[in-house]
Amino acid sequence: MYEQLPMFQRIGAAAYKVDLKNAVALDSITGSPHRKFKTIHVAGTNGKGSVSHILASILQTAGYKVGLYTSPHLLDFRERIRVNGKPIEEKNVSGFIEKYRTKFENIKPSFFEITVAMAFDYFAKQNVDIAIIEVGMGGRLDSTNIIKPILSVITNISIDHTQFLGTTLQEIATEKAGIIKKNIPVVIVETDSKTRNIFMSKADKENSQLFLANHLFSATNLPSQDNNFQVLNIFKGGRLMLSGLKTDLLGDYQRKNIITAVQAIEVIKDKLKITTNHLISGLSKVKSLTSFDGRWQI
Repeated sequence: MYEQLPMFQRIGAAAYKVDLKNAVALDSITGSPHRKFKTIHVAGTNGKGSVSHILASILQTAGYKVGLYTSPHLLDFRERIRVNGKPIEEKNVSGFIEKYRTKFENIKPSFFEITVAMAFDYFAKQNVDIAIIEVGMGGRLDSTNIIKPILSVITNISIDHTQFLGTTLQEIATEKAGIIKKNIPVVIVETDSKTRNIFMSKADKENSQLFLANHLFSATNLPSQDNNFQVLNIFKGGRLMLSGLKTDLLGDYQRKNIITAVQAIEVIKDKLKITTNHLISGLSKVKSLTSFDGRWQI
């Protein structure tokens, strides 16, 4: 893949597309595999990787077969495409490329566009129940934005990828709000005076119920004797919801990601039959269930 196919990191802005034409074309030649399983779509500047892994862990604990698509990878390309924490096998990567190589040459997709199509194809072949799909960049024009999820999540907004997404928070928020779909609920962690109206307007236009996670949920740290865990109290509406919750995700900033995931689960729990026990168990072993590695590790 690295040697033969276009790669965003190699050819820079030339790989960025101003529409979803390539994503739609790839979806067509692979048989629209994303329609064969449920999805949750996660965008944002920071935290979307953690939130995606937390949701995957909780859903796995609830007994679902869960696909997880994230980017970039740390050591191995296969980390981007996982089912119940196990990365896609090399033979599936090479097999997908060989099967569609000729058609790729006609479409001329980017490295990222091919990877997204590969993930959808693999998840369908693995018969996953649900897949957590992390946006690569922005949202509106991201290759992942052909899906129709059961829930959209936007973690936060800050200045990033200004050469593609815009130079102001309002412009960037508009791009990320592009994942909000008609009649599909959306969870947003936090907004400010510069972005709130953008999200509310988009949600209203799409008749999408909007949930502001930090308006309903909060988390505080408790002392912990175990350096492998942090312990939290989770509050809902100012009242204690979960006491002494242990999570293997370290770092104070993970509190924000955890309440995002808790709000997301609150929205979909009845549809997917997720209990408080699943939530507690999933949060306690995100790393072991999803093979999550990152900056928060010691």
